[in-house]
Amino acid sequence: MKIQTRCLSAVMLSVCLANSQAEEPEPTRLDPITITATRTERRVDQSLASVTVVDRAEIERRQVQSVQDLLRGVPGLSISSNGGLGKNASLYLRGTDSDHLLVLIDGVRAGSATLGTMAFQDLPVDQIERIEIVRGPRSSLYGSEAVGGVIQIFTRKGGKGFKPTLSVGAGSHSAYKVAGGVSGGDERAWYSLNGSRLETRGFNTCDTRSKAEFGGCFVDEPDPDGYRNTSGSARAGYRFDNGLEVEANLLHAEGLNKYDGSLYSGNRSPFVQQTLGGRLRYSPVEDWDMSLRAGRSIDESDSLYYGQFINSFNTERVSLSWQNDINLAQGHLLTVGLDYYNDRVSSSQRYSVDSRDDKAGFAQYQMTLGGFDAVLGTRFDDNEQFGSYPTGNVALGYRFDNDVRLSASWGNAFKAPTFNELYYPNYGTPTLTPENSESWEVGVSGKQAGVSWSLNGYHTEIDNMITPVFDLAICKPPYYYCAQNLERVRIVGLEGQASTRLWGFDLATTLSLLDPENRSAGANRGNRLARRSQAMFRFDIDRAVGPVKLGATVHGEDRRFDDVANAHRLNGFVTVDLRATVAIHAGLSLEARLANLLDEHYETARYFHQDGRNFFLTLRYQPEAL
Repeated sequence: MKIQTRCLSAVMLSVCLANSQAEEPEPTRLDPITITATRTERRVDQSLASVTVVDRAEIERRQVQSVQDLLRGVPGLSISSNGGLGKNASLYLRGTDSDHLLVLIDGVRAGSATLGTMAFQDLPVDQIERIEIVRGPRSSLYGSEAVGGVIQIFTRKGGKGFKPTLSVGAGSHSAYKVAGGVSGGDERAWYSLNGSRLETRGFNTCDTRSKAEFGGCFVDEPDPDGYRNTSGSARAGYRFDNGLEVEANLLHAEGLNKYDGSLYSGNRSPFVQQTLGGRLRYSPVEDWDMSLRAGRSIDESDSLYYGQFINSFNTERVSLSWQNDINLAQGHLLTVGLDYYNDRVSSSQRYSVDSRDDKAGFAQYQMTLGGFDAVLGTRFDDNEQFGSYPTGNVALGYRFDNDVRLSASWGNAFKAPTFNELYYPNYGTPTLTPENSESWEVGVSGKQAGVSWSLNGYHTEIDNMITPVFDLAICKPPYYYCAQNLERVRIVGLEGQASTRLWGFDLATTLSLLDPENRSAGANRGNRLARRSQAMFRFDIDRAVGPVKLGATVHGEDRRFDDVANAHRLNGFVTVDLRATVAIHAGLSLEARLANLLDEHYETARYFHQDGRNFFLTLRYQPEAL
């Protein structure tokens, strides 16, 4: 079904025009802090970048079981999934490609070096403290991949006092989950240890029609596609008398994913996701803050066909960073540093090149003078395979006396081709060149009459964008399907969001409009890029009534196309989710979530079903710190 822009705008407007004379005042809330946007701490409402922060309270309020479901409805973020829990999920930020999104876990570069993407479906939400989503190019701070933006995931961190947590839950498709942990600390030390186990029998995700048509899994295997994930995290730190801080972190997840496949592609995949990191922080003098961070992430997966080995893909990313933040004067902050990272591939498939590194230096200047803000940044990357790539960004903002703020920014970015795009048998093209982009953005935001709101428009142009194509003249037999550089892509988008408290109800809404167009010469010129929804909205309403908290989310997406030629259209959809939490005793609560209430049947990737009406119940013990 097609979602009309007029209706989406009406949803946004209904919140913005809410009566400010609410019967109950909005409770005092601390402004969230973002680190990812500038690599320094800054309040979200002061950031010149478009930022969304999803904290632990939001994770528990939404009661979702996966990271991709948690991020659904974030402005500018379109998600494509191959089914239910554990199935491959691709994130497209502001219309850019799924591998144009840099993912950090506690400051460490993560994701697959062969695919160039993060296995978000395998990240356990129970181990996450908060997620920062920064929209727009950030290559001037982080280098390759940060074309559409950056997502940084922070694992759970302890605080003052001892705090145990435990939750058990069960739901549709014979799903169950057990999660627990302990955390604590004092003025100098902090620690957090957590673990979880999630398992589901799943449902048959792939439509049998795909066996003979383009898209889907190309087989007829009508069985449940189950999933199992066992995970743990640890994070601890200490602050010495001289101000030196040391911290270490670990996130580990492993399990088994079942899917529809063949003797050639497999139908079972054991996987491991792990990120290990450490950080030193010290201030040699009062206005100089220095930090050194090192980390290693691994992405491992095997393909099996009923126990028979098919292939394996194991990648490792090692990263080092040295950063210096120097306060030049009040409102003037200079950041300079060096980055190094190395990507390495070990696979049963042959890659003619299986390792490369990148060395970079970066500098950023932030200024705040009255209502005026400015950020200037530059970076120089030396990629072992592709040479030198300079990038930069400029952002300006001004806040008026009525709390309305105007902002404008420019930035460029690049992305080196992945190992699969270059060398995967019968698909890779060794002659590919890195992708380059330029983005412009303007925004306005404010808080009037109790309504916090923002509106941002952006324009992005990408040269040499890499995409899979089916071409008998260019690609190799027998599949004639390979990675190629497109000449140019143009993306125009608009994002809006608003939130308020009215008569005891917490209301929030987001709206995203997107036009991602292929501007390359040829038969596909003027077509929309595949799997990006052209309009999305989300509306949340929550209220507490005594010991009971009730909430609902309405999420809608417009049409999308599943291929470069736009021959296969996927219809839009609207889903409704309900949730409730009942406080039973001190620290003990019962949670219930009913997702897809209307049992909407829809696809975000051709021939891959999304879950119908489903439920999940959770009993949670989470007392205040002792």
